[in-house]
Amino acid sequence: MSEHEQIDERVVLIHGFSREETIAIMRAAKSAAADPLGIAFTTSTPTNLEWKLRDLLTEVREEHEYMRRNPPGGGGAGKD
Repeated sequence: MSEHEQIDERVVLIHGFSREETIAIMRAAKSAAADPLGIAFTTSTPTNLEWKLRDLLTEVREEHEYMRRNPPGGGGAGKD
């Protein structure tokens, strides 16, 4: 991705919330979205707090797309 390329996908970064609050936030965002499966969620980590936002968004979207194609337990539409 070039430095000036726009990231259009939806990503929710959650920082500083408990596990229960995080789950509630994710459920609320999904219930409000027209395409809930299109939302990528991530929580902050000591590592990703040091990243540039663009790099974090790119990584989260790539992981989200991989998981959509290869869900845990099988049933993925295709392999990379």
